[in-house]
Amino acid sequence: MTKRTGTVIAAAVAGALVLAGCGGGGDEAGDGKTLTLWHYEAPNGAMGAAWKQAIEEFKKSHPGVTVKFEEKGFEQIRKTASMVLGSDSAPDLMEYNKGNATTGLLSKQGLLTDLSPEVTKRGWDKPLSPGVRTTSRYDAQGVMGSGKWFGVPNYAEYTMVFYNKTLFKKHKVEVPTTFGEFTAALRAFKSKGITPLANAGAEYPAQQYVYQLALSQADRSWVDAYEQYKGKPDFHDAAWTYGATTFADWVKKGWIAKSSSGTKAEDAGAAFIAGKYPMFFSGSWWFGRFKSEIKDEWGTFPFPGSKLTLGSGGNLWVVPKGAKNKQLAYDFIDITMKKGIQNTLGNKGGVPVAADPAAITDPKAKSLIQDFTAYSDGGGLAFYPDWPVPGFYDTLVSETQKLMTGDAKPDAYLDALEKAYEAGAPKG
Repeated sequence: MTKRTGTVIAAAVAGALVLAGCGGGGDEAGDGKTLTLWHYEAPNGAMGAAWKQAIEEFKKSHPGVTVKFEEKGFEQIRKTASMVLGSDSAPDLMEYNKGNATTGLLSKQGLLTDLSPEVTKRGWDKPLSPGVRTTSRYDAQGVMGSGKWFGVPNYAEYTMVFYNKTLFKKHKVEVPTTFGEFTAALRAFKSKGITPLANAGAEYPAQQYVYQLALSQADRSWVDAYEQYKGKPDFHDAAWTYGATTFADWVKKGWIAKSSSGTKAEDAGAAFIAGKYPMFFSGSWWFGRFKSEIKDEWGTFPFPGSKLTLGSGGNLWVVPKGAKNKQLAYDFIDITMKKGIQNTLGNKGGVPVAADPAAITDPKAKSLIQDFTAYSDGGGLAFYPDWPVPGFYDTLVSETQKLMTGDAKPDAYLDALEKAYEAGAPKG
């Protein structure tokens, strides 16, 4: 999982129901007159705004067709997807998380439609960089990077450090450009009685801090071994050991609050919005919301001292195998790839895959996209730590909580990750 909490998602989808104007009634699904669509983007986020526009364009180009939303939370979908998609209750189109443990697993189970013919026919692959394409294709074992197209991303995402410029100025702390300057900034805020980093251990980004620290000591082959089984990962190598020990040390120093072990992502993001923390390491999915809700001056910078960061193509549009109106689903995907929708997404703070660069006028949005492009072109997108095997997200959450509270030392933490990884990885 890369983002979002159930409460926020439920509210977002409820908002989408209102925006789409598609309550009960209308024609029954299966007659080409109803598109049943699930997505969980917040209405005030970049993707939510773009999909709202896409719904309106879809209605104009498909007179008489009803767009029907159903209220589903991200966690609900994550936990019940296999059951729901194997039933008559499957939607025609839904947004779903990418990676071996999610879309890869569903493709292996035969629950998703092979989109390869439509990708070729409609040219959806053409604007996607190699790093973004990786999470769209899955082989027979459900491993990303090759095989058939089971999903289409129309945005991208990556992690960065969000920082509160107002707090930096107030406490006379320099904005860091190197890792040494970054730790100096953490130390400076703590010396003034301020916990420098917002965090959440009950979901993310706690394990993402660990992974990012490990990435700062890693290279592409390390990522490929871990994420795509191109080699055998060593969970006690220099990179993993550095990630676990450094994170534990940061908690011990008070740079990350030990009490945040039970905090959820929404709480961490809301606390940063409220100006309670000067920094928050998280993803571009927060960008649009921060633009609309943060009152202080704020900005972003890439995680210092690392050529690699968490990131990939965005969540995927997937078409369930049992979808009743697949052509309508394909038409909607096509609309979300159009320049107008992509430009909206970019100007609202998303990372579009097919926008017109000249049409992105917001300075913050331009910077966001430029930093992503640098990572993407440089092979710097390292995906997410929970992707390699099914169920690994829950392992990472529970074990990282133990690392934060001191109930597990770094070696024991890495032992637990290794055990879960090896139990779930493909054999042979």
